[in-house]
Amino acid sequence: MTSQSWRSLVNKKYQLSLRLFLSLNAASALFSVTNPLYSVRLLSIPLFAIFTLSIGLLIWHWKNKKRKINIPVVSAIFGLLWAWQITAKFSLLTHDQATYLVMALLTVLFIGSLAFVSNIKAFTLHSLPTFVVCLWLSNHDSWLRMAYSFALPMVAIGIHHVLQRRNDNFAQELLTRLLEERETLTDLTMVDPLTGLYNRRGLQTRLDNLPTVENGEHFVLLLDIDHFKAYNDHYGHMMGDQALIRVSAAIRDAVRSRDIVARFGGEEFMVLLTNISLENARLTAERIRQKVYDLKIPHMFNESVATNVTISIGIAIFEGEDVEAALEKADKALYEAKHMGRNNILYSEELQTT
Repeated sequence: MTSQSWRSLVNKKYQLSLRLFLSLNAASALFSVTNPLYSVRLLSIPLFAIFTLSIGLLIWHWKNKKRKINIPVVSAIFGLLWAWQITAKFSLLTHDQATYLVMALLTVLFIGSLAFVSNIKAFTLHSLPTFVVCLWLSNHDSWLRMAYSFALPMVAIGIHHVLQRRNDNFAQELLTRLLEERETLTDLTMVDPLTGLYNRRGLQTRLDNLPTVENGEHFVLLLDIDHFKAYNDHYGHMMGDQALIRVSAAIRDAVRSRDIVARFGGEEFMVLLTNISLENARLTAERIRQKVYDLKIPHMFNESVATNVTISIGIAIFEGEDVEAALEKADKALYEAKHMGRNNILYSEELQTT
């Protein structure tokens, strides 16, 4: 689940609550006309307004699902209309007025508690006008009964509201942690575990978000540790891993923070220099070569020759979005650099002619 899907669930919950509220109001208004309490038929202005407003808002919201209606405002409007309707009908009753007031209050509380079980503000705004009117119209003997009828669902919804808030906070905190862990796992899948540099997947992700060329050009550097197979054969793979770690750190230290460094293969690395001139690219390549040499990692790559670990570098320009073409040119330059005696830097053919 993502934060977007969480917001989608919250929005669906809002839509369901609103539609249920409007449907219950429309049904109650229709029932009041067709099957009125105490056979007093009254198609009053507030009753007509409740029905037409409910149907109108349902239709509008169905056609405009992405637009929100302010539920507290709507609930307050309907609460006032019901209070008006109860006052109008109460004046027409000649008996059992107290019972009517209790039943009317319970009806409004029923609508609010069903639709706003998790929204105490909307429930209060919808129910309070009716409660106040019923108290005002009734005698003192009914006040306790009405207060109890109003307080009971109010307390229940209040408790549910508190519990729901705690559950929502817990769910949001859990979602945040899950997203953080997912990002961590995603980062791990893009990083070479030995060297800490980008792997090919991480490299591709960075290439997809490569900045546009502003000052200078983008250059691809393909680097390879010279005679590394011989190093592993002579010193062992554990020492070979240590050499890879030190060489990768030297490469990373020699370039800018915005440049991209990736482990491209076993002992092969790729550096993408962004927005840089050809001369600065050459200087950066030389700085990398020198830093690796200055590590002074002993390397006897055959029985007669003893030296330090060195690297060879091929440089090519990265034009457009064709990274494969640039890598192919850099690889060819790297191959020729190795045949020139290794510990060398060589440009691709098109750069040699510029």
